[in-house]
Amino acid sequence: MATKNDISMVGFAIVAYAGDAKSDLIEALNQARDGKFAKARELVESANKNIVEAHNEQTTLLTQEAGGSDMDVTFIMVHGQDTLMTTMMLKDQVEYFINEYERIAKIEERLDKAGL
Repeated sequence: MATKNDISMVGFAIVAYAGDAKSDLIEALNQARDGKFAKARELVESANKNIVEAHNEQTTLLTQEAGGSDMDVTFIMVHGQDTLMTTMMLKDQVEYFINEYERIAKIEERLDKAGL
């Protein structure tokens, strides 16, 4: 059975991984805005690895709860879950904007070649 301390420690780990992912995603958006699409995608992949690690932390508790263990809810665990979910949504949005920045860059390039 996971103690309250165990649950809090998992929450801290989730916050840390999700926070690192969020930082990578914000930097990816900045790189894409500057036209550095390969670097932007590398950062998204790095963010995704951190999201997977956060999920792995989460799964340790989910498995125990599914096995019948009682789980105490801690504030840090709730914060971790919230941070992870919003980071996952941010990832989807950043991927969309990277694609849009790249599409705009291609259009601008064609316009420049056409002298417009």
